[in-house]
Amino acid sequence: MARSQAHRALPAELLASAEWQEACRGRDFARIFRLVKGKAGIYPSRIAALCGMTPSRVGEIMAGRRGLAHIDVIERVADGLGIPGAMLGLAHRPWEIPVPPRIGERLPEPRPVVSDEPQRIGSRGELDDLLALVDGRATRSTLTALRSSVQDYWRRDNAHGGATLRPAVVGHLRYVSRLLDSAEAGLRHDLQGIAAELARLSGWAYFDARQYSTARTYFTEALKLSHTQGDRLFMANVLSCMSLLATYDGNPNDAVALACRAQDAARAAGEQPLVMSMLHLREAFAHAILRDAQACHHAVDRSRVQYERSRGHEVEAPVWVHYFDETKLLVDTGIAYARLGESARAEPLIAEGLRRENADQRRGRAFHAFWLASAQLQLSKLDEACANAGLALDLTAAIDSPRVSGHVQELHRRMLPYAREAPVLAFEQRMRDALG
Repeated sequence: MARSQAHRALPAELLASAEWQEACRGRDFARIFRLVKGKAGIYPSRIAALCGMTPSRVGEIMAGRRGLAHIDVIERVADGLGIPGAMLGLAHRPWEIPVPPRIGERLPEPRPVVSDEPQRIGSRGELDDLLALVDGRATRSTLTALRSSVQDYWRRDNAHGGATLRPAVVGHLRYVSRLLDSAEAGLRHDLQGIAAELARLSGWAYFDARQYSTARTYFTEALKLSHTQGDRLFMANVLSCMSLLATYDGNPNDAVALACRAQDAARAAGEQPLVMSMLHLREAFAHAILRDAQACHHAVDRSRVQYERSRGHEVEAPVWVHYFDETKLLVDTGIAYARLGESARAEPLIAEGLRRENADQRRGRAFHAFWLASAQLQLSKLDEACANAGLALDLTAAIDSPRVSGHVQELHRRMLPYAREAPVLAFEQRMRDALG
């Protein structure tokens, strides 16, 4: 990106100030732009030129009448004003990484470092990692760190929701994509696998934020990466995510087709009964939306059979499907029945699954509490429905998952016929207290 070098670095005292760091953490661009104007002397017209915006848009942002949410625009602001990526929850920006000198150029003589202790590089691996910071090369240690980050993202997604993870995950995906351009042959395959997982995670985060078109774009990218790798099992995993997305996006026929295609891909990869069990339940969800009771029950039965086969199976299941345990089988079966309208069968299954779940699985528990309340509302169990709706509401207030929040609001709309009943009035008061 060509831009004025005069604005490459903001004043160090501004970057170090508590007010600036708080504004960046909250992505409060009204305050950020005002601080840039007041502390760095960069006026709105210049901010607009540097960030590729119109002056009127910058003015609206500074006045608090407009915000910034799209990741591409936030990256443009970071690059235009020289805001380090980490301050805004982004990956390191390209201009933050030193560029190696061209042949014939000389590096300036290093200034001596005064230290009480001699600085030493302990191993060849550490030296490789330091050099990788300069020229963007991946090492084995890079792969280990990236895999650890992916695991941490999934843990945080389950505990806190995926919406707030989007900038960090997308930034990591782009960083890995840059590493792929210059990766050694021995590391390229592993990097492609990590990129596919980050693309799927990006799609999932946007799905949880109810931004379905963007989610579909990232899922498609994950599918292409796993196809390049020849990883049919991971292709099945991505297709299952796309099937679930289609059920939410009002395309149940597509959801059935995607779930069945995922099963074909998994079969081609070999014996993986746990994966097949999960995929049959995704198919059951889609049949339930279509109100095809016979197909839904057949898919649930096949899921249960495959789960029993997975116990003690010789071939270890991939890590990404380990979440699908007996509790998940139980609660997802209940959700399939609830989607089908068979609430009497759904209620005990979801209730038992919710009872078994760990307390730190807040997003999953909120989601399952919603489905339990939904089934109980269909059964006219108003007190129990409102109690579990309250549990879903309390959990939703502690996470950032617009998908689950939307379910709670949907449940509230379905309570309108009971609007004068005491349990519903109490629930509505909890909603006002929690959501404003």
